[in-house]
Amino acid sequence: MKRQEITSVLLMLLTAAIWGFAFVAQRVGMQNVGAFTYNAVRFALGSISLIPVIYFLENGSKESNGKIEKNNEQKEADIKTTIKAGLIAGSVLFMAASLQQVGLKYTTAGKAGFITSLYIVLVPILGIFLKQKTNASTWIGALVAVIGLYFLSINKNFKIEFGDLLEIIGSFFWAAHILLIDKFVKNVNAVKLSGVQFAACSVLSLMVAIIFEDIIISGILEAAVPILYGGLMSVGVAYTLQAIAQKHAQPAHAAIALSMEAVFAAIGGILILHERLSPRGYLGCVLMFAGMMIAQLKNLKKS
Repeated sequence: MKRQEITSVLLMLLTAAIWGFAFVAQRVGMQNVGAFTYNAVRFALGSISLIPVIYFLENGSKESNGKIEKNNEQKEADIKTTIKAGLIAGSVLFMAASLQQVGLKYTTAGKAGFITSLYIVLVPILGIFLKQKTNASTWIGALVAVIGLYFLSINKNFKIEFGDLLEIIGSFFWAAHILLIDKFVKNVNAVKLSGVQFAACSVLSLMVAIIFEDIIISGILEAAVPILYGGLMSVGVAYTLQAIAQKHAQPAHAAIALSMEAVFAAIGGILILHERLSPRGYLGCVLMFAGMMIAQLKNLKKS
């Protein structure tokens, strides 16, 4: 592995760590504000934090490439396409983030991290509907992950906790969101798209918060640290690191590094929130992580 690629993988691991510990911040934040209020402020901060990133990337691109400026009609078309794509992606992101945030009221950060990471095996499976090929290792990995999910979330009475159920449903929306982004970034700037989708998610979350929650400024201020972490670190910083790292990282290496998000979520839950799982739950985590790795075997061989 080249030095540049090693650096990229390390940046991906840092990104996964930031995202993993965000599950802890999300749980702590809801001690003072509602789930939708938290997401509204968090994604607003995330969208705002990308403005300087967009500015510097655009200026850097102009200086390095010496591009001919687009005419007004082209710029207007690009803006419309970006806004349309951002609204669609933002709506799906709103569903995924809402299910995750509400689910965290009823489950642990560690469990939420592992269940959310199911998107790693769901993305190639859902890709079948987009006529994408799915290999045998993906199906085997999915089966192992589902067995792990059974041990993690289904108790001996064959009942599933409400929070875990919400996280499972949310993982399908996270997978759909990734497929949408993969489609949209072929036509629009990825960072601009993210800025719009985060803003859309924030507005939708705020609308629901106004209807169902009491938005109290003092509560938001008391939750300032977890909100800032969720908005600036988890969204702004982590997204920027991911964008930089993916330029030189192999897709399979990137997927495996980012899947460590689940492990960091569990570590954060244990160290900060003092969460504990039963031996059955830890077995489920191990099997789910193994399933994620198996699902990436064929891609890893190609890299």
